[in-house]
Amino acid sequence: MAAQGLAHGPLGQNCLHVCVDMQRLFAPGGPWAVPWAQKVLPAIEELAGRHERQTLFTRFVPAARPGNGPGTWARYYRRWAEVTLAHMDPSFVRLLPTLERLVPPARVLDKHVYSPWTEGRLDELLTSQFDTLVITGGETDVCVLATVLGAIDRGFRVVLVTDALCSSSDKTHDALMELYHARFSEQVEIATMREVLEGWR
Repeated sequence: MAAQGLAHGPLGQNCLHVCVDMQRLFAPGGPWAVPWAQKVLPAIEELAGRHERQTLFTRFVPAARPGNGPGTWARYYRRWAEVTLAHMDPSFVRLLPTLERLVPPARVLDKHVYSPWTEGRLDELLTSQFDTLVITGGETDVCVLATVLGAIDRGFRVVLVTDALCSSSDKTHDALMELYHARFSEQVEIATMREVLEGWR
């Protein structure tokens, strides 16, 4: 699917780069390794490096121990007992090293579910300072999806960077990119990293 570019014009000062869950948890050697993560990392490094003060990294923090969590999350963490904080190396929660060095001035928001919106801290952080979110990271079909839908509901301009998103499933990545393009075309712009870098100065 071809990128549609920055259909609504250049990106302004009220723009925030939200990088979703680029953590050691999903890197090679991590318990939930996403092979594409290393492929998209250089593009994310460049964008975050240019806009450190306007970058927010989210981190997915697993439950403390198997069976913890509300409702079906308890079952989820019985299934993934080895990815609870009690059983894995806690350093897996940390950002990938080349991104972690940008903090501060870049900021970090921890979350315990797929969406960064449900715990309220992201709404408090954004207030009226930002009107546009440029989204990178992973996974396209899970945590990125939750991030995008929450941003749409709140009326943000949303820009997805095609060559800075990753998933452990090619099939569902492609399906979600088509969904974003076909069903959310008025609310989601799909652009390449080059287009974002050139359009955000």
